[in-house]
Amino acid sequence: MVRDGGDGSILLAVVGAHLTGQPLNHQLTDLGAQLVATTRTAACYRFYALDTVPPKPGLVRVDGGAGTSIEAEVWALSPAAFGAFVDAVPAPLVIGRVRLEDGAEVAGFLCEPIAIATGVDITHLGGWRAYVG
Repeated sequence: MVRDGGDGSILLAVVGAHLTGQPLNHQLTDLGAQLVATTRTAACYRFYALDTVPPKPGLVRVDGGAGTSIEAEVWALSPAAFGAFVDAVPAPLVIGRVRLEDGAEVAGFLCEPIAIATGVDITHLGGWRAYVG
């Protein structure tokens, strides 16, 4: 079960452009972040392709069985690196608590609900890599 970095680090779940091999992953690695786990979210999220440059997804928590599990990676950052990273996150993305499939909750990317009005629902694909091909 993913719970904490174990060394004072802060865990961060990513689901899109920050995944390994994706265009913004360097923003994590440049700060010395370490990949801790490849996992999935709990099955309580909807997933949207947002109208951003570069393309990014938005993860929105829902209830009532309307969501699904989404591919995720968990990265460990030092507190200073976490602060620098979060300070650079552009709207409509936000950092909040993301529930993982094992029940753990870690910091992670979520989306302001207003952004999904123009987003494309890609929940059925189960992850960003399946969308970007």
